[in-house]
Amino acid sequence: MTSTLTPELDAAIREGFRNRDRDNMQPTIDYFHRLLDQHPGNPFVLYEVGGSYDTAGEEERARGYYEQAMDARLDGDALRRCLLQYGSTLRNLGLYDESLAALLRARAEFPESDSVRLFLALSLHAAGRSDAAVAELLELSADRIRTDEVTRYEAALRRNAAHLAELDGQANSRPRGLPG
Repeated sequence: MTSTLTPELDAAIREGFRNRDRDNMQPTIDYFHRLLDQHPGNPFVLYEVGGSYDTAGEEERARGYYEQAMDARLDGDALRRCLLQYGSTLRNLGLYDESLAALLRARAEFPESDSVRLFLALSLHAAGRSDAAVAELLELSADRIRTDEVTRYEAALRRNAAHLAELDGQANSRPRGLPG
């Protein structure tokens, strides 16, 4: 078992993507399973099998492969993508706390990832934490949109984001089931 991404394996993974048809994912799933047979336990291939199932709308199957990939010590940018997709899959399965945990881990390990922050906002919203979701999007906007009209209001955007995050913190510190 090799747990590395060799140039040959990277090329084989890219080949799988070149032939991918999002409307018919079974050939891609089969391709990555054959690759997994050739590289059993490889975290990069496990991740790609999971991603193929995810794209096919088979989130529960994808979940298991993502977990196996992380357990096999997936690293680098593939880990970022895996955590993002895993968090999104968990959200789609209605497992909001687990989704948030995966995406918060991704945000902590990859703080410069805009896509992680966007999917974190989606999961916060799905978990009923709209204030936190909007706060995340405002912070991301203030961090990344560098136009004159946005930078002019950067301080206000950050204050509003902080206020919304504070509201979320207050709402989430109350015992469950008690009115606000």
